[in-house]
Parts: sequence; C-alpha cells; structure tokens
Amino acid sequence: MSWSDADRGFMAQAIELAKGRMGETWPNPAVGCVLVKDGRIIAQAATAPGGRPHAEEQAVPAADAEVVGATAYVTLEPCGARSSGRKSCAHFLAEAGVARVVVACLDPSPFAAGRGTERLRTAGLTVETGLLAEEAVVLCEGFLHRLETGRPLVRVSADGVGFDGRFVASPKADLVTELKRLGEAGYTRLWTGPGELADALRDQGLLAG
Repeated sequence: MSWSDADRGFMAQAIELAKGRMGETWPNPAVGCVLVKDGRIIAQAATAPGGRPHAEEQAVPAADAEVVGATAYVTLEPCGARSSGRKSCAHFLAEAGVARVVVACLDPSPFAAGRGTERLRTAGLTVETGLLAEEAVVLCEGFLHRLETGRPLVRVSADGVGFDGRFVASPKADLVTELKRLGEAGYTRLWTGPGELADALRDQGLLAG
C-alpha cells in the first residue's frame, strides 16, 4: 500500500491524540480518530476516560454534515460489534457517510477481528490498513496482551506516565495469579520500578521488554 505524506501526517495526529489518553481508558485501549475532508481536519477525538465513548463516536457528531465523503484515520480497527449491543463504530462510520477509512492496527478482539473492516467494505467504504502500524501498536499493546494471556502487560518505568496503574506485589508471591486478578479487573498496562519485583517478573517471563 502506498500512502501520501498527508495520510501519514493525519495518522500521526490520530496517534498523538490517543497517546494523550493512555492510562485513562482501560479496560479499553486508547484510540485516536481524525476526520479529514478536502485536505483539512474537520473533527478529531480520542477514547474518553473510562473507555467510552469511543473515538469515532465523538468525532463523527463533531464533524456534523461535513462528515459525508470524509476520510477517517483511526489508530485501531473500528469495532464490528459491541458488547453492549449498541451500534458498532464500523456501522457508525458507514451510516454517517464516511467514504474512506485508514486504519493503523487491526484488532483481534471478539468485537472486531476483521468484522469492523468487513462491515465497512460491505457498506461500500474504501478501507486501507497498516499505516504507521509500528508506531500505533504501543497504544493497544496492553489491551492485546490481556486478550492473549488474561494478564496486563508490565513494563519497568520511572514515573508510570501512560500506564493504568502500578503493579505492587512481593517478589515471592504467585505473580501470575496476581496479574490474572488484575487482568480480570480490567487493567491492561501496568508499571513497576527497577528492583526485586522487576527481577522476579523478568525471571518468570512476565516483564515486557
């Protein structure tokens, strides 16, 4: 896929929006959405604190009638279904009249997993994926790790900025059980300082690089 410098710039803006919400949106990932028409941004949003409303749900109404024919730059595949049974973000974008959707990362969760992009394409929208995927994956790494393992991802950090919370436990505790408990509570990305706990996590393969 070949993208223009403008495409890259608008997706970079969506990524920056989402980065500003990291640590505030769990159990959902921080997602950024930028709506563009005729080369200019007409609306933009990131996942709200607490995980709802989603970025697309905020950006589309803000664009009002200009949304028809617009391009949406989204850091994570729009959901194709909702756990609440409400209208999915893919349905929301299609119904609003968006013409093109550019997605950085695909979402393997049960409510997306290709269903979002499929719904968009079925509705006649142009869908392109993979733009700045390496830069965007950090936004959802904890969310995806929790989906795969049932545990939040843990990294060493000096200040915990952008994390859901700090992981505190005895290095001699059953760390897998402790992390599973936090995963069930909705945490996706935790931090710990350097020291014995970080060493114990690393020894058990529980510390992200």
